[in-house]
Amino acid sequence: MKEYVLKTMNVSKSFRNFWALKDVSITLEAGKIYGLIGQNGAGKTTLMKMIAGLSFPTAGTIELFGHSNQKERQSALKRIGCLIEYPGVEGKLSASENLKVHRIMRGIPNKELDQELLELVGLKGVGKKKVKDFSLGMKQRLGIAIALLGNPEFLILDEPINGLDPLGVVEIRKLIKRMCEEKNMTILISSHNLPELFQTATDYIIIDKGEIKKTLTQEELEDSCQHYIRIECREPEKLAEVLESKLKTVNYKVMQDKSIQLYEYLEEKEYVAKTIFENGIIPTHFSVRGDTLENYFISVIGGEQND
Repeated sequence: MKEYVLKTMNVSKSFRNFWALKDVSITLEAGKIYGLIGQNGAGKTTLMKMIAGLSFPTAGTIELFGHSNQKERQSALKRIGCLIEYPGVEGKLSASENLKVHRIMRGIPNKELDQELLELVGLKGVGKKKVKDFSLGMKQRLGIAIALLGNPEFLILDEPINGLDPLGVVEIRKLIKRMCEEKNMTILISSHNLPELFQTATDYIIIDKGEIKKTLTQEELEDSCQHYIRIECREPEKLAEVLESKLKTVNYKVMQDKSIQLYEYLEEKEYVAKTIFENGIIPTHFSVRGDTLENYFISVIGGEQND
């Protein structure tokens, strides 16, 4: 039986006459990494704040760890860690002092945890350096360390790789994946970096203008963005035979319009064309198709009208 960490049912949020979220219904399973994708102003941060109990919906229901009534959900919030918008850190204190303050505020007595978390996020060697002198990337790392206090079961990260250099991005990606795999932690990440999310997330939620446009798994996204050779001809059955007998592949799909999508030989297009022609097939269409992640995202949210 699947374990659900979060369910939102027709959640909406308005600010005066502006609806930041409209009938948002999503379900997050335990032990998965969800990438929340959307443009600036799409509603990502608003949704994250409501899940974390930092804001309240105008309408709809939020169920957290199976609890939807206010008192039980308030208790369930203790099982969440979050980094939303900007890390809540004090610039005049060091990284370890900031962690100590947050640890004491949350009633966590384990002093050794401060250094363990700093090492985990790559800040072990910063010593007594004041946070006001940190780079943006270092502040992001500290924010993640604070979010991990209390060993949360559900982690919410709003643009966690913002300001990180390429090496830092890789390190945080590895950290996120390790926490998910080793601790069965559910993680919700928002990011504008689609290629990076593609290497991190297991599932995706696309949001635009406050509405959920699509939810899909990593496999479904790969299928949608997969490149292939599209071939059209008057004898698709014979073409399929040639692909199997001459090109020794079954990695193709016959579409409803009788065209064929060939997922191999993308770098040997001339060889494919030559082979099918020599076997008596004259293609009426032959091209390489497939979206980039960015193009797929644009197509889902409605294309150029959103530029």
